[in-house]
Amino acid sequence: MKKLILGSVLALTTASVVPVAQAADYTLRLAHFFPPVAAIHKNVAQAWADKVSADSGGRIAVEVYPSSTLAKPPALYDAVKNRIADVTLTVQGYTANRFPLTQVVELPGVAKSAANGSCIIQHLYDEELISAEYKDTKPLFLFTHGPGHIHTTNKLIKQPADFEGLRIRRPTAVVAKLLEGLGGQPVGMPAPQAFQSVQRGVIDGVALPWEGQLTFRMNDLTSNHTEVGGLYTLSFLVTMNNDVYNSMPAELQKVIDNNSGEAWSQIAANEFDMADVKGRAQAEAAGHQFYTVDGGVDNPAWKPVLDKASEGYLAELEARGLPARAVYQRAKELAESCQ
Repeated sequence: MKKLILGSVLALTTASVVPVAQAADYTLRLAHFFPPVAAIHKNVAQAWADKVSADSGGRIAVEVYPSSTLAKPPALYDAVKNRIADVTLTVQGYTANRFPLTQVVELPGVAKSAANGSCIIQHLYDEELISAEYKDTKPLFLFTHGPGHIHTTNKLIKQPADFEGLRIRRPTAVVAKLLEGLGGQPVGMPAPQAFQSVQRGVIDGVALPWEGQLTFRMNDLTSNHTEVGGLYTLSFLVTMNNDVYNSMPAELQKVIDNNSGEAWSQIAANEFDMADVKGRAQAEAAGHQFYTVDGGVDNPAWKPVLDKASEGYLAELEARGLPARAVYQRAKELAESCQ
């Protein structure tokens, strides 16, 4: 069979790029923003690449490009749509207003852990409640990170009033609404930019899970940590270019299909949950300050603000003709059954 190389040929600039097997009929380029040292790179992106290659008997080779080497975080989804990359692992919310129903899972009190959130979002997709948002690519699996928390440089936040005047990195527009409601000044940026922004004093803290504190070295700069159980989570996906998938023969499409869905969603979730434990332990070992809000998002001082932000988001989507409340209700049901 004539070898088919998908996409333009790029120089292999990092040690983490998998060499192209000469016997491969298809070479896929998988782009993401995590650094090569991250568990998500090694045990999700690279592990998926290796498994697809093995399952195809070497007929599919996968080159993994970490650290945004093919496209910046906000451009990763379009990079796959436009075939700059063939596959990506990215955050839906980095492309604002594109996946509004998907991002319902990010609202306060929905997900309890990465495993729980990943089960929720994968089922929402499989039940076709959010699948219409992904018609321009082929999603392989969806997942979430664990609970997001607030990490600051100089001030330990104990109540919403403590946010006043603080510039906090936020990952998505959904989280921005939460921070605005709490009195903070949200500053949008992908996680890889947070370290430099804190270091330069551009922001006073970040909204991240403990995994992010570990992966992006934020424990080096933020020594005050506020845990509000259920504050938010963040949705991710691994997705593929439609034309690339459709060009494959049925037996190789089956290899991709067999490495899609809930099993891989939970593999990713497990990595996030384990990294959360490591990230918190690192902060504890460094002698940092912690404050855990009693009752989490149901705490009387926090609940009215967070409920208002959630209601505002759902009402905004409903006004656009989107079934946000139905998706939200199903997400809450799944949160209980996804144990």
